[in-house]
Amino acid sequence: MTTRGGVKGKIRVGLDKSEARAYMAGMLEQRPLGGLAFMKMHGLGNDFVIIDSRGGGAMVTAGLARALGDRNRGVGFDQLAEIRDAEGADFALDFWNSDGTRAGACGNATRCVSDYMMRQLGREAVTLITARGGLSAVRRGDGLVSVNMGAPQVKWDEVPLAREMDTLHLPLEGDPVAVGMGNPHAVFFVPDAEAVDVAARGPMVEHDPLFPARTNVEFVSVIAPDHLRMRVWERGTGITLACGSGACAVAVAAHRRGLTGRRVVMDVDGGRLEIDWRADGVWMTGPVAHVFDGRLTADFVAAVG
Repeated sequence: MTTRGGVKGKIRVGLDKSEARAYMAGMLEQRPLGGLAFMKMHGLGNDFVIIDSRGGGAMVTAGLARALGDRNRGVGFDQLAEIRDAEGADFALDFWNSDGTRAGACGNATRCVSDYMMRQLGREAVTLITARGGLSAVRRGDGLVSVNMGAPQVKWDEVPLAREMDTLHLPLEGDPVAVGMGNPHAVFFVPDAEAVDVAARGPMVEHDPLFPARTNVEFVSVIAPDHLRMRVWERGTGITLACGSGACAVAVAAHRRGLTGRRVVMDVDGGRLEIDWRADGVWMTGPVAHVFDGRLTADFVAAVG
């Protein structure tokens, strides 16, 4: 058995599997803790960093969100969700985009955190508070998680848009529909969503003056009256494999245009979601995954402030 390197950072070679496991366990035990704990989760590839701030004040800043969102120098995520204490609900959630801006809603992150909280609390349902107000989530018997994303916003000043207009037919090329789900969405119905250059068209629409708070952008093709295909550009992030609030907005837009019923399945780049626009709100159902737990070093947190 030989070693290479100096006293610090020794690399041992020639170990069998049991020795290697014991060696790595010893190295991990010697590694100093501290810093900030986090979880990595995803819903259909729409990935999130989750920070649990319950029992203390909010920890996330715009600088920390930007640093963590960097997939080369940080952890990388589509959105960051911070769990906080809440009165009158099991927990509260705040959302951040990878560019450090706030996100008013994030459906897949809400499902992921709700799954985590249901496991922690030993329940099959939870209540939570976001910028949208009070929401609820339940675990389905088939292992999926459903969340009520609330009532859609279909008035121009609720989306919001820059001026009064018909939200069913925006004055933009492609005739999109505007829908608010706690964040703004511009939904384009196209013959073939696969053929759209999302990377080119998405940012142009996101920053159009019609949207004072910018907007998420969805490109959708109708497969059947209960089946849609969606691709998405998320404001402050870019192309993502799925977008929960976007899927809800698309289902609302499709029904308002008379293209579908109120209940649809939706194929996104990362898989399939079920959307059901009920009297009490828009329910979204899909799978969740808890990938790993980690801890940011104190130096990393201190450097970004």
